[in-house]
Amino acid sequence: MSTPRLVQAPISICFSEVGLDKEVYEREYQQLSESDEDPISQWLKLAKAKGDTRETDPILLELVVELHRKIDSLEMFLKNKVPNRVSLISASAIESIGFEYFKIESAILEEGTLYYGRIEMPIYPKHDVGVFFEAKSPTLVKIIKMHDRDEKEWNAYMTARERILIREEREKR
Repeated sequence: MSTPRLVQAPISICFSEVGLDKEVYEREYQQLSESDEDPISQWLKLAKAKGDTRETDPILLELVVELHRKIDSLEMFLKNKVPNRVSLISASAIESIGFEYFKIESAILEEGTLYYGRIEMPIYPKHDVGVFFEAKSPTLVKIIKMHDRDEKEWNAYMTARERILIREEREKR
């Protein structure tokens, strides 16, 4: 296997070996998808489908929706509620990412093993990304399954990181 092109990225992941809990991880993966979002997102999709948002500024609408999510988040915090998430055994910083691969800092993976993980993407709006991946080495993994929307955001983030690193390298010269 040739070495994939990776760029440094300051993100982290929580993960567990899939093993016997595949159905539990699959359920959370589906819950993290765009089809099972919070009520305001579902309302917005329905309004867009009906054409009710045609005369609305899309950026302003997205900002108002995100403000609503923040208020919901604050309300959950005040009521001491936490989102139902599957507990994952391991955590590691992600050292570098590529379009289909990423590399973690800790050499704790078993080669050929399937894992499920949750990555909090540092993009707007912040959200958790569910991902199934296979260990190609103790640190290098290949992404097996990621939602389309999340894959697009992952690729955009990877490209943005690459641009930042190129700019930093030019400034050093």
